[in-house]
Amino acid sequence: MSMDRTIRDAYAHCRRVTLKHAKTFYFASLFLPEPKRAACYAVYAFCRHVDDLVDRVLFSAGASEREAVGCVMEALRAELDCIYAGRPADGPIMAAWAHTLQTFNIERSLPDQLIDGVLSDLRPTVRFASFDQLRDYCYKVASVVGLMTTEIFGYSDRAALGHAIDLGIAMQLTNILRDINEDYLNGRVYLPLDELRNFGVGEQTLAAQDVGPGFRAMMRFQIARTHEYYNSADRGIAMLERDSRLTVTLMSHNYRRILGVIERNDYDVFSSRAAVPLHRKLLTVPTLWYATR
Repeated sequence: MSMDRTIRDAYAHCRRVTLKHAKTFYFASLFLPEPKRAACYAVYAFCRHVDDLVDRVLFSAGASEREAVGCVMEALRAELDCIYAGRPADGPIMAAWAHTLQTFNIERSLPDQLIDGVLSDLRPTVRFASFDQLRDYCYKVASVVGLMTTEIFGYSDRAALGHAIDLGIAMQLTNILRDINEDYLNGRVYLPLDELRNFGVGEQTLAAQDVGPGFRAMMRFQIARTHEYYNSADRGIAMLERDSRLTVTLMSHNYRRILGVIERNDYDVFSSRAAVPLHRKLLTVPTLWYATR
């Protein structure tokens, strides 16, 4: 991707946004060739831009917040229409996004689906009756990002896109399992209500931070399903261009390890937040590099 000083500065801004807000993604992206790496920063910064727009409106909108956010998101959709039509973009993030679109085929529907997912989080209380509903949410807020970046990574078989969807679902489910306590305190229960009932886990269980037999059984079930999505995602890595495989492997491997931390903590996601330290992520690089050659 050839670029002038303004575009280079726009990508540098996106890199700083990624480093500040998504250290796992930033770390994994360091192993990409520079043009792909810059484009991935643009994708992440755009996703962050959507979140930040919503947060700024919510901070100032008060009682009419949903209407105000809807107006801002419609304006963003209109701006995207202009960018996809080849018109100039305003601001570094949208400028980097527009430049990325000149090289990589990111379908117009994908940012719209991301916006839809972010808007679905604005309900006063977030609940999902079934896993089908939760999966649709995970697709919009996470798999869509995987589909965008897969166009940047490059692939030899369109089946790679299905595996990218599964990696997004796996990573979002991991976030949900890790953040059960924080989400509940913010009025959100992402785990399917019918599955919670099957294990005798109610909202009172979450309120009491009760890590009893039913909660542990429920967590084992959720973690097992999440591993199935990771397994599917990993089967798609060989379909990617060789220079992108290590990055995706690192993201999948290091995010999956969060599930192991939860298990070692005896499924207690209330007392501490499961995380994999950076030095442990670094230790995996040589082995994973060799495995992706």
